[in-house]
Amino acid sequence: MAKKEDKKTKKTTKVEKETPEIKEDIKVESKEENTKDSMKEDKPKTLKKGFISGTGRRKTSVARVFLWETKGDFIINDMNFDEYFTQEVDRIKWEKPFHAIGVSHPEAKYSASIKVSGSGKSSQIDAVVLGISRALSKIDTEFDLALRKQGLLTRDSRMVERKKPFLHKARKRPQYSKR
Repeated sequence: MAKKEDKKTKKTTKVEKETPEIKEDIKVESKEENTKDSMKEDKPKTLKKGFISGTGRRKTSVARVFLWETKGDFIINDMNFDEYFTQEVDRIKWEKPFHAIGVSHPEAKYSASIKVSGSGKSSQIDAVVLGISRALSKIDTEFDLALRKQGLLTRDSRMVERKKPFLHKARKRPQYSKR
């Protein structure tokens, strides 16, 4: 046993020296971890295989789009697209990126799984459109040009302005009193 002196507290404590057996055990464990890590690297990642991803944002809503080039459904938050977005305007809006690249019926050629969170329905549909557009632009450079020309790859940067001190809202002031 060796004595160790702590400079800050000036206390002496007993420290036991590590035995060679413990050191060997530590080395063996680290070798096993290295072999496991190398095995993980050799396996191809199947999660990203087969789909194209795109992220869309609008105000505080975020849409993660996973697009497959197979016939199927468009699922948003584990619901069908028509169930999640009930208004007709929203149904027309999400098809815009597909119409820009020349696909009239997206369900016949593509399928998608979309996760949306934050803000309201109006901002969420805009985030979904941007996410779909970004995913489609990764497929082909011609799609990218067509989508960019129609302004579908541009993020709408407008956000809610923050509230300032001594004001009711961002810009609304208290009522002025002359006397």
